[in-house]
Amino acid sequence: MTERFPRDRFDDVTDGPRVGAHRGARRRGRGWIAFAWGALATGVLVLVGVLVLALLNGSYSFPGSTSSPRPSSSPSASAAPSETPSTPASEEPSAAEPSAQGTTSVVVLNGTTTTGLAARGSRALTAAGWKVTSTGDAGTTGATTSVVYYQQPEQQAVAQGVAKALGIATVEQSSAFPNADVSVVLGADYGG
Repeated sequence: MTERFPRDRFDDVTDGPRVGAHRGARRRGRGWIAFAWGALATGVLVLVGVLVLALLNGSYSFPGSTSSPRPSSSPSASAAPSETPSTPASEEPSAAEPSAQGTTSVVVLNGTTTTGLAARGSRALTAAGWKVTSTGDAGTTGATTSVVYYQQPEQQAVAQGVAKALGIATVEQSSAFPNADVSVVLGADYGG
């Protein structure tokens, strides 16, 4: 005994258009909307990450801020300058004793990617009467400002004389360069 259901309109379905509930055809281009939102979110996250890293490294500061930015690179790959505050060359006696010019070992280092910058600085110091013992490249190439480093506190006046001869405003005490009494790291601001 087979039980049959009463006949209805769905029994008459042919290969024609569908009748009843069904899923419609997908609209074209819907995948691009999701892709565009994903790309926008990725771009915003990358931009925020770069800004946070720049602020943490001190390579970016907001205009009008009172704190000075930290240097973006150290003068040497193996050692960083000591935490002694820098002294502008014009605050202390700017010329060293003439006898110190011949006995002080001065090293000139290029802290940029500009070729021949250390040689130009060396020629300027030699013309001013200083004895340059060597020239070369610094451990990093991203120095934006030129700095004269000295080893001992008694060498500060000598370092300021070197700074004045080169037109450099920043002089700092540092043990980062043990092979010279005074080390000059020329940055992108050096006009030579």
